Amino acid sequence: MHRSVRNTLLAAAAVLIVAAPALAVTFTDPTGDDFGPGTYIYPTDAVYTAGSFDLTKVEVTQRGNNVNFEVSVNANLADPWRMGGGFAIQMVFIFIDTGEGGHTEGLPGLNIQFAPDSAWNKVVILSPQPFSRVKQEIESKASALAADIVVPNRVRGSGRTISATVKASDLGGGDPDTWGYQVVMQSNEGFPAETDLLTRKVNEYEGQHRFGGGNDYDCDPQVMDVLAGKGAGEASEIEAQKTMLAYECGPNGEVKKMATLTMVRK
Repeated sequence: MHRSVRNTLLAAAAVLIVAAPALAVTFTDPTGDDFGPGTYIYPTDAVYTAGSFDLTKVEVTQRGNNVNFEVSVNANLADPWRMGGGFAIQMVFIFIDTGEGGHTEGLPGLNIQFAPDSAWNKVVILSPQPFSRVKQEIESKASALAADIVVPNRVRGSGRTISATVKASDLGGGDPDTWGYQVVMQSNEGFPAETDLLTRKVNEYEGQHRFGGGNDYDCDPQVMDVLAGKGAGEASEIEAQKTMLAYECGPNGEVKKMATLTMVRK
């Protein structure tokens, strides 16, 4: 083949690759519902600015062999603890139902479960902590689920959006357009409790680095915001969130009713 013709064909192929449409799934969430089951309060330290845990938008985009996740909140991101990735206080868990089977238990420190028809197959963790630290915590605290926990090599924060890219094969393949999703907004905790996966506690009363409005025992969901309803940002989704995160503690702090989440689908 003549070199000029070959170069022309290669250039045309490159244009087609660049122009190939990405497959995107987008959900929105109402603002002002960053209060868990309806009673949670932010810690008192100034780094926890209003809206920092208020989930507003989730976008999942597949292009070729990669899947990109973007999670936006209702406040500008900041890095007061100098984590190096553009954000510091947020911690995001993206649970995905890719097909048959899966897990109904949540991850350590979240105090949630999933409805039987909303079992998750994979979960992507967006953390400002180094990759090695997150993997170490998973191995020591969630080893039984480790095969289905995906940790991106790099997580970035910019403006109001936290993003990361993973290989589609790490999610088991398939079409993201057909999957179910649940996004759990938590806070990055560099000094977590012995059984918690880098998550921050919700106590009865708020403190400098503790959420308030919950329970001092581990019977309440340690969650500030989630997707709900159709993921369309409708006002009714605020009540749907409260219903999913409703819990009941026994007199000695035992779990009588655990917060139970369901997936949101396109």
